[in-house]
Amino acid sequence: MTYQEALEKLSSCHQEHLLKYYDELNEAEKQALLSQIEKLDLSLLSLLSDEGGAREAVRGTFAPLGATTVEEINEKRAFYEEEGLKAIRAGKTGAVLLAGGQGTRLGFDKPKGMFNIGVDRELYIFECLINNLMDVVREAGVYIPLYIMTSEINNEDTVRFFTEKNFFGYDPSYVKFFIQDMAPCVGYDRKILMENKGKIASSPNGNGGWYASLKKAGLDEDLKKRGVEYLSVFAVDNVCQRINDPAWIGAVVSSGLDCGGKVVRKADPNERVGVLCLEDGKPSIVEYYEMTDDMINLKDENGRLLYAFGVILNYLFRVDKLEEIAGSRMMTHVVEKKIPYMDENGNFIKPEKPNGYKFELLVLDMIHMMDSCLSYEVIRNREFAPVKNATGVDSVESARKLLEENGVIL
Repeated sequence: MTYQEALEKLSSCHQEHLLKYYDELNEAEKQALLSQIEKLDLSLLSLLSDEGGAREAVRGTFAPLGATTVEEINEKRAFYEEEGLKAIRAGKTGAVLLAGGQGTRLGFDKPKGMFNIGVDRELYIFECLINNLMDVVREAGVYIPLYIMTSEINNEDTVRFFTEKNFFGYDPSYVKFFIQDMAPCVGYDRKILMENKGKIASSPNGNGGWYASLKKAGLDEDLKKRGVEYLSVFAVDNVCQRINDPAWIGAVVSSGLDCGGKVVRKADPNERVGVLCLEDGKPSIVEYYEMTDDMINLKDENGRLLYAFGVILNYLFRVDKLEEIAGSRMMTHVVEKKIPYMDENGNFIKPEKPNGYKFELLVLDMIHMMDSCLSYEVIRNREFAPVKNATGVDSVESARKLLEENGVIL
């Protein structure tokens, strides 16, 4: 892209300020800035109202979606495990670890997966996840291809860490890293922010862009070469989750449905979790803040909650269905955030309160792009130990307790 082409692109949306310091940059910096401008998706600005703020997304009509309960799973566990092991041993399954974030909320300035959750020994979040996956590898007798999504912010640290730790015993030939796409950050005045004179302020575009980023890295060809037909996707911060466990794989594969989502029974009706449900007849997830009082308290004839199962960000997708939706535009969420930026005088500012918007795609929206989904209940204390905060609810403290409860030595 030339300077003139960049200027014309920016002028169409009143963003010419991105070129304000162009003449002060050296040749390499100029080319880097023009490359960023070329990649800019200016259509994201249409998600902001003229007065500032996000335009509200329109949701459809919600209805409850039951789940295959723990009791029902246990009745068919032998069958599910046999079917799952067949698929795993045939090389039909892969796993995608969403690891693009930093451990900022834990007071840790490295990738969250590098956080040491051990007490009397080193035990990293990444290590917990690899250990969980290795349980399946040992049971099945084969390795499962693992694709790790990082971000521009943490890719170098993550790859180096895995290399230094010898992939925690996992066969590195089965591990591939890829970087998620970035999205521009925008101030309250609808102007795209600059990080410095030659760099646009940007952030990872959310966990929902994982398959598009995987394809961009050419790893869809690796899936084809290996014969992977099902991809699980899971978040870095749930240290107790079971990854590609045979019963789970077998239940989804034998169901013939497009995807599956692991869920836990809500601790109480008002628990702040997204709930797997139907929206306009298709599988979807309704966030806790979108639920009405009637929805929250709706019960069946036996007095059981109908919106009862919260998602834990552990899904299994058919790869052919992912390919079908690969070119579709996903819902983009506008999120208010504190965004470091360069002010109009060229000073770097680190704000103490929200000052603009980030644009994020969420993996939960991929569920609504599918025609069918198996809701699969797991036991909370065995599979849900999120590490969101340093202390309190969903914290390092609570995760350590659950790890110990599940026999992990800390």
